[in-house]
Amino acid sequence: MEKNYMPSFAQALICFGGIIMMVVVGLIYFEISIHVIMTICIVWTCCNMVLLGYGFKEIKFAMSEGIKKGLSAFYIFFLIGLVIAAFIESGTIASIVFYSLDLIHPAVFLPVSVLICSFMSVALGTSWGTAGTAGIVLIGIGSAIGIPLPLVAGAIVSGATFGDKLSPVSDTTNLAAAASGTDLYKHITSMLYTTIPTYVITLILFTIIGLNYSSGALSSPEIISFQQAIDENFIVSFWTFIPIIVLLALSLNKVSAEPAMMASVLAAIIIAILIQDRPLLEIFASLQDGYSVNTNYDALNTLVNRGGIQSMMWTLSLTMIALALGGLLEFAKYLVILLEGLLAKIKSALSLTFTTMCTGFLACMSMGDSYISIIVTSQLFKVKYAEMKLEKYMLSRTVEESTTIICPIIPWTSAGAFYFGALGVPVLDYLPFAFLNYLNPIVSLIFTYFGYAIFKLQRVEK
Repeated sequence: MEKNYMPSFAQALICFGGIIMMVVVGLIYFEISIHVIMTICIVWTCCNMVLLGYGFKEIKFAMSEGIKKGLSAFYIFFLIGLVIAAFIESGTIASIVFYSLDLIHPAVFLPVSVLICSFMSVALGTSWGTAGTAGIVLIGIGSAIGIPLPLVAGAIVSGATFGDKLSPVSDTTNLAAAASGTDLYKHITSMLYTTIPTYVITLILFTIIGLNYSSGALSSPEIISFQQAIDENFIVSFWTFIPIIVLLALSLNKVSAEPAMMASVLAAIIIAILIQDRPLLEIFASLQDGYSVNTNYDALNTLVNRGGIQSMMWTLSLTMIALALGGLLEFAKYLVILLEGLLAKIKSALSLTFTTMCTGFLACMSMGDSYISIIVTSQLFKVKYAEMKLEKYMLSRTVEESTTIICPIIPWTSAGAFYFGALGVPVLDYLPFAFLNYLNPIVSLIFTYFGYAIFKLQRVEK
């Protein structure tokens, strides 16, 4: 169904430039809904494709193919809504916050949040699963002890992305290695050179910021008051930890995310019935629309009034629109045309790394999904890295540093939409504090400029 010709450079530039302009101006200047902006971008791209000679059936096919590539994310969206609601119903989140108030001090809360999310995402291989479980607990604790939620969300996103990027069971890590044609563990090793220094900087920054809140620690009466509010509305018990233990145990045993999450939801429902004495019909209502309660403690209301399938519909609909746009841009080869002339002029490792990162970033902005961006960017630069006698795992590292960790800080991508849906903090609010996500590419470029972590081919392939 694909056409045998490609757009000219001018046509590709007009199409891409129009999308970037509409997103930036519409989102920042006019503050138009991101769903509306992305829909306008789809119409704009369709008009450009019609000028190339594409018909309605081909355009519809391209959009459907783009959406098809993100179907696995849709399942996760549904399940995260269920997990959040079920964990609140079972008292799991309330119990964790209850016990944590006696243990976590505001001065160390932010770096501890980064470490918790890092360890969990490395073990589970999913930043989304981490944000949807540990993340919502940390948001609740942060709110209770007076830490601004954008700071907490930035720590969560930084830690979750770190693990997702380096975990051998992460789908994006495996995809980047496969798309670049390199060994998985060589790919992970190459990322350590730039990611670990960035991670240390991130921890230092959050530690310094956290010290500013050491004087704002909750007093003992405030902690007791919050714990009493929890105790009045939930049965606090270590039995309520069972759902999250089920999730962690299954994930560590390499069970896929979907069945592991579903099993934890079933465990939470059983705990909610047996421990919290919740009626089954009310539990089902929460799974659909989210948990709802009105207590006399605002922090507790913020913590538990959330979750449910419907809470993820904003995220799912935005992701579907973004994937449809990505399918159009990939099908018409607009990005390929933009880079053809530029690739011939690249002569140094620094310029190649910088161009790869810019391409990955533009792919995320326009296609709205890290999976498509990883594949497209890897395919575009694979030959150039071989020509310049650079290892494939340097390509895979650069691709991840411009896609996997960048998507969470772009509001209309599937990752950005997910974090907003799960944490309740807008992407543009937590973006300044997602230190790992935007410092990692900068550190990588600085290292490349000074000739560090540049991997030359040990053997030249034909």
